Amino acid sequence: MLRYLPPLNLPEKMKSAKSKFSPTAEVGQVDAFMAGLKHPLKSDIEVVRTIICGAGPGIEEAIKWNAPSYRTKEFFATFNLRAVDRVQLIFHLGAKVRPDHPELKISDPANLIKWLASDRCLVTLGAGNDIRAKKAALQNLVREWIAYV
Repeated sequence: MLRYLPPLNLPEKMKSAKSKFSPTAEVGQVDAFMAGLKHPLKSDIEVVRTIICGAGPGIEEAIKWNAPSYRTKEFFATFNLRAVDRVQLIFHLGAKVRPDHPELKISDPANLIKWLASDRCLVTLGAGNDIRAKKAALQNLVREWIAYV
């Protein structure tokens, strides 16, 4: 059964963070956010951050939608921090729905994906050793997904 966290109480400096991507404005933004995050799976979230950033060159992270988010040209993945018993991410094709998006052909042999719409899915990784066991599958998913962003 999933349990949900109440809305995050962000430090004032995080509430006023710029929402438009700017590498100089967002350097350290995710580290600052994580330092203040109170979440039972915080260490697992840190592991997933490392896995995603290591999936390929040009992947950057920032805070979007009150959670660590990842981008190349556009944002493509955002943590779902409301789940407290497993690490989850929403994969998407940017901030706005693109009605003309290409058909996504993503392989998922590890069964990580639950499709929420034709351009968005929920990726569930579990916790602890389960995440480490799914590292290669997550990195492959990231590489396939960013080809569409």
